[in-house]
Amino acid sequence: MSPTEMISQENYEPGICKIDPWLKPFAPAIKRRLESYKKWVKEINQNEGGYDKFSRGYERFGLNVLPNGDIIYREWAPNAVAASLIGEFNDWDRSKHPMKKDSFGVWEVHIPAKNGIPTIPHNTKIKISMTTSEGECIDRLPAWIKRVTQDLNVSLAYDAIFWNPPQKYQWKNNSPKKPTSLRIYEAHVGISTNEGRVGTYNEFTDNVLKRIKDLGYNAIQLMAIMEHAYYASFGYQVTSFFGVSSRYGTPEELMRLIDTAHGMGLYVLLDVVHSHACKNVLDGLNMFDGSDHCYFHEGGKGRHDLWDSRLFNYGHWEVLRFLLSNLRFFMEEYRFDGFRFDGVTSMMYHHHGIGTGFSGGYHEYFGDTVDEEGVIYLMLANDMLHKLYPRIITVSEDVSGMPGLCLPVEEGGIGFDYRLAMAIPDMWIKLLKEQRDDDWDMGNICWTLTNRRHMEKTIAYAESHDQALVGDKTLAFWLMDKEMYTHMSDMTPLTPIIDRGLALHKMIRLLTHGLGGEGYLNFEGNEFGHPEWLDFPRAGNNNSFHYARRQWNVVDDDLLRYKYLNEFDKAMQHLEEQYGWLSSPQAYISLKHNENKLVAFERGNLLWIFNFHPTQSFADYKIGTEWAGKYSIALNTDRKIFGGHDRIDESISYHSQPHEWDGRKNYIQVYIPCRVALVLSHC
Repeated sequence: MSPTEMISQENYEPGICKIDPWLKPFAPAIKRRLESYKKWVKEINQNEGGYDKFSRGYERFGLNVLPNGDIIYREWAPNAVAASLIGEFNDWDRSKHPMKKDSFGVWEVHIPAKNGIPTIPHNTKIKISMTTSEGECIDRLPAWIKRVTQDLNVSLAYDAIFWNPPQKYQWKNNSPKKPTSLRIYEAHVGISTNEGRVGTYNEFTDNVLKRIKDLGYNAIQLMAIMEHAYYASFGYQVTSFFGVSSRYGTPEELMRLIDTAHGMGLYVLLDVVHSHACKNVLDGLNMFDGSDHCYFHEGGKGRHDLWDSRLFNYGHWEVLRFLLSNLRFFMEEYRFDGFRFDGVTSMMYHHHGIGTGFSGGYHEYFGDTVDEEGVIYLMLANDMLHKLYPRIITVSEDVSGMPGLCLPVEEGGIGFDYRLAMAIPDMWIKLLKEQRDDDWDMGNICWTLTNRRHMEKTIAYAESHDQALVGDKTLAFWLMDKEMYTHMSDMTPLTPIIDRGLALHKMIRLLTHGLGGEGYLNFEGNEFGHPEWLDFPRAGNNNSFHYARRQWNVVDDDLLRYKYLNEFDKAMQHLEEQYGWLSSPQAYISLKHNENKLVAFERGNLLWIFNFHPTQSFADYKIGTEWAGKYSIALNTDRKIFGGHDRIDESISYHSQPHEWDGRKNYIQVYIPCRVALVLSHC
């Protein structure tokens, strides 16, 4: 490097520091990250031929069938001193198919075809048998295996399956256009049935996709797809990273689900777990080659104390190949449209977020507590995905508020498209648990909903799967509790508790949708106030499926009040599709009146008015607006079809007056009943 280049490098200021000048004192740390990232990219380009080849590890590792029917199996297991492929095809005989090891610790065996037909039959069991450097003989499931199954009549452990169906899935639909306003329906295939059992890919395709489309969502986030040994882990204890859960059906049936969703114009995101791995040995990656440190850090650094799981060594070449190839595999093989990365906080900090609060001080994001290797991996993953798939969407689950998380890597960011607004559901639950409606602070609510980093997109949500799990309550359950069992029928009196619950359930979701971010998320069933909690079969509930299902029957029953909440959610999503407020600039809030419990703001060419007061309605209330003209009602939470009282005449138009009010150039006067929200369009 020339002296001129060195001076230029020293004076270089990452783009993130120009966006947020408060980051300038931390520019050296940001530049160090960038240099580490660039070093990895350079080495990948020089040694592997770039992202494209490096991230196709699944075409080299694992079991791959050649055009002539031969099978080549490769596995990285540096601690092993001997290895062989065993299975039903060779009567589990360790002497029949020994493997050879190269200087990088990669084992390989070539299995010739018989008359052009693979020697290993489709849908038969296999394992890799190894001898460790300590002389121990161990059997493992191949790390890159694409299908594993479980027979509980035989063992809790999974079996590796050689999956090579004679008929490959024929894709019918192209991927849809990338949505500008992201409305995500978070779903779990296994619980998506009324019945007390595990649901299937086919049932989800045939029964649930049409519900999602009808509601107006444009993306699905699928949970618990990567194979996990323990169903009750909600999919977050992954054992086979390249296998899709066999509980729900075959790989081809998942392909059909995604293909059908694409035909409906729906993006499909995978909830990907690269933050940790299940500690299982017999059917997981733990102790894969007999060592403590094959894919993971050794000792305490490689263990998550709270999750009781193993932590990846993101600084190792082969671990990077494995994880980046895992992302590429799901994009290529299953045609996912993006990922929601779970547990990003754990990946970015040595303390993994355990027992640590984040004050928002920038020193917390660039000090010794930051796991630079984890951060660099996320930068590489996002960079690779966005370069290879410009239409991809990546979402981060992070509670720390890391600056630049959703800015491009080349600007010093980490490269995600969106971050989840995890403080919003916490706020709503805290309000419902601890405060009377009269004590709600409109200013604090609006501040939490709008407190997000400039130019970094956020996905807002009132509640997700976290709030639905046993031990917590959904918003509907906090609002209506035991009366959901007795008074959700139109044949019963509308009690004050149910009336309040229906009204606030709609208003909370609408305010979150309008103010909270550049995307919106809902967990399946919560849109209609799903009764009860979510609890998977486990010893503590006698392995019951009673709470591990979605009771679609209650929303389909025309006599029950769940239908009102469902209709409102549908109207809200379709209105966003029409006006696109999620892709509009952040709202201008003109009114936050604590005594009257009123909020008003402008966003997406719409005027939003909320009256959270439990008893006080207001006639001819002045609402400031920047736009002159005639206003009409686009959405009214008090409509009968939404379980309201029809107190507003929607045939009336509202005409602005050219006088300043609440800092806006004009005002209109409206009747706004208690616990009602209005969204007005203008012309």
